[in-house]
Amino acid sequence: MSNARWSEQLDEAGRVRELLRAAREADGRPEEVEPPSGGLHLLAHEDGALVGYTHLDTSGDSFGRQVAELVVHPDHRRRGHGTAMTRALFARDGELRVWAHGDHPGAARIASKLGLQRARELLVLSAEVDGQEWPEPTLAEGVSLRTFEPGRDEQAMVAVNARAFDWHPEQGALTVDEVRETEREPWFDADGFFLAERDGEIIGFHWTKVHPPNPTRFGGEPVGEVYVVGVDPGAQGGGLGKALTLAGLRYLRERGLKQVILYVEGDNAPAVAVYTKLGFQRYEVDVQYSR
Repeated sequence: MSNARWSEQLDEAGRVRELLRAAREADGRPEEVEPPSGGLHLLAHEDGALVGYTHLDTSGDSFGRQVAELVVHPDHRRRGHGTAMTRALFARDGELRVWAHGDHPGAARIASKLGLQRARELLVLSAEVDGQEWPEPTLAEGVSLRTFEPGRDEQAMVAVNARAFDWHPEQGALTVDEVRETEREPWFDADGFFLAERDGEIIGFHWTKVHPPNPTRFGGEPVGEVYVVGVDPGAQGGGLGKALTLAGLRYLRERGLKQVILYVEGDNAPAVAVYTKLGFQRYEVDVQYSR
């Protein structure tokens, strides 16, 4: 692995895309084959071929921890490339965390070899839409639902998000600029972005998302997602989270989707219980490893 090198500028973006595309065909992940921007890139070569790619997010999560994602080309696995890149990561920053999407067995072997521990589990839950009883949302007196208006609601939504997710490694750091950037994404749909208001103030939201077909996941069909449900701490405890969730689920069903997924922290037992009652079951798990 002496031919592995760090770079701030990714000068092999095309080859990285090919590697990520090959990994997605084999594993179903990553969903995006466009290399991330910013941060640092670690590229591993063997006989001139790109065999491994790692992106290190040096800006860190909400708690300042750097986070890495590592991929080895399916044709070059079990030859020590993943282990060597993981060693290089922790040699650079002993406090970082590394994602293993789908709880990949290769990642588990590397973690065992290097003495890493499972620091976080992010569950992927799924529900088949057919046969689900998702009733009309019930709102408390004085609370109403409407959909998001780009150019008007970003600041208020981000403020609620910050209060609702001050504990979350990623979601709590969402900014207005990031929301506006997302509005330019092809998947953004304001009609599927629900806001709860009381006395003219936003107190909660449910942002839905629709993923294009992935031939190796979810039967190769488009899939809806309960992308983010956030409730202002001052409005919690009155069933608003469930009402917002139902509004989004019913919308995704109306779009003709056959399956809906969501991500939830593995140690968030109350949320898992709520989603289980709504028909969701465990589909897979993403793991973060740390030293």
